Amino acid sequence: MSRPIIMCAGFVAGAAVLLTTALTPPAQARVTTAEGPTATCTMDVGSVTAAGDHTFKTITAGAPPTVKAVPVRAGTGVYAPGQVRLSSSFVNQRDSMGTLAVGWPVLGDVLYRTDYLLELTFGQYLQQPQLIRIGAGWSSFKLVEQMEYLAEEHGQTLRESAYGLRNDGTLFRWRVDGLVWHQAGSAGGFASVKAMALISKTRTYDTFLATTRGGGLYTVRIPTTSPMKPVVKVVRSKTWQAFETFVAAKCGLSGTLLLGIDKDTQAGYLYTVGHANGLSTVIKGLGKVQGTFPDPVNFRWRSDFDPLNGE
Repeated sequence: MSRPIIMCAGFVAGAAVLLTTALTPPAQARVTTAEGPTATCTMDVGSVTAAGDHTFKTITAGAPPTVKAVPVRAGTGVYAPGQVRLSSSFVNQRDSMGTLAVGWPVLGDVLYRTDYLLELTFGQYLQQPQLIRIGAGWSSFKLVEQMEYLAEEHGQTLRESAYGLRNDGTLFRWRVDGLVWHQAGSAGGFASVKAMALISKTRTYDTFLATTRGGGLYTVRIPTTSPMKPVVKVVRSKTWQAFETFVAAKCGLSGTLLLGIDKDTQAGYLYTVGHANGLSTVIKGLGKVQGTFPDPVNFRWRSDFDPLNGE
């Protein structure tokens, strides 16, 4: 089985983690009442359209959730039509100079870094999109994510990591140094995973929230130590199998705002998730999000300083 060629070779095999329980759950995800207000929790959701454009929508927690499109914060014609298979989250940072967008898409078999700069008022390009080739070997992957850990806003970046999930269930980790991705571990056992989203990043670990084909919902904590040994906890045992895509953002001090997208119906459903604590985790369903999610690739827009404390 081939693996990505990312300028520096060599990975450390990690311990296997089993997420393969077969379940036959009902169609609706079970939820309970969450603590605290949710009205101020928002997430900025992006996508790559079939035409190769970026989109930008702000979703605000409520019952029902509300959606506002912000087209001046997303570029048009970023990619050739129909080329993008995967995308990491994208930085979308505004200052007096304009709106800077930076992220890591997969086009066909190749991982790239993409960046561009938009003027603030009309979203016209100040700097056209550029694609920098990072490495090949990505045709068998179904997820890519990149993140930085900063202890405080405007502070030093203490850690920059990336993750990729291959179709055979191997989860890879890289240490990112500029445009070079150094392989920093892997672990098997994730073949049944359908969707994953980052919900925590700390000095010592990162955590994803994942759902499987059997409908289970899990946290996957990945310590920064080597060898890579993920710690998996069950959050819900069934009913989450409808979602092919998760988008997650911080909600409150230690919770998560979670968008689940059902690609079959092009519908999105919003949840607040309390601080993850296995089966005791509090989840509240906020309902169906207005409109549809027809685009082939979805991702989260975020800022440089992006604290996530969901687990």
